[in-house]
Amino acid sequence: MNLEHTYLNQTLRKKMKGKVLLLTTLLLGLACIGWTQRTGGLQPGDDAPDFRLKNIDNQMVSLADYKQAKGFIIVFTCNHCPFAKLYEDRIIALHNKYASKGYPVVAINPNDATKQPEDNFEMMVQRAQEKSFPYVYLQDETQEVARTYGAARTPHVWILQKQDNKLKVVYVGGIDNNPEDAANATEKYVERAIEELQAGRMVSKATTKAIGCTIKWRE
Repeated sequence: MNLEHTYLNQTLRKKMKGKVLLLTTLLLGLACIGWTQRTGGLQPGDDAPDFRLKNIDNQMVSLADYKQAKGFIIVFTCNHCPFAKLYEDRIIALHNKYASKGYPVVAINPNDATKQPEDNFEMMVQRAQEKSFPYVYLQDETQEVARTYGAARTPHVWILQKQDNKLKVVYVGGIDNNPEDAANATEKYVERAIEELQAGRMVSKATTKAIGCTIKWRE
């Protein structure tokens, strides 16, 4: 009887191990699917499509409108996010430094205003006036552009360079490595990338981690 009991216990343990292994495998599979979705979108080396979005002056803007541009600093950002607010002055500084050199900032708000009312169009206009944004601030109302690019956070940056009549992605990620304190940022990713492009070099660090608030997606 003891031997039978022992055999049954061993059999049950084997079955339980099998179920745990199967469950673990399924969970890992789902995690991989989720990771693929989060890391999708345009990567360095990809061609970036143009878009046409409404600016805070109610005019429609596309990248094709910038005839003299050598490229663009595309920044997905918003009004409400504390990280986006911390980076506003740095984004302004990037535009003021590099727009005249051919790399203007194009800021895009991708958030669903029904989930985050502070990110509605009227509030975008108000925020731009308060901060005297020197760049366009576009509303991605359908979120199509954010999904195409693969934006996940605010702020999230794509640097594009014009190459053979195409827009080539050369950098994706954050602005620098210190969201809280610009003065203590030891790596200025976007600045370094633009300086390298200006010098005719490849971007040495083409991807970094974007730190910010998650984008508020439509249901």
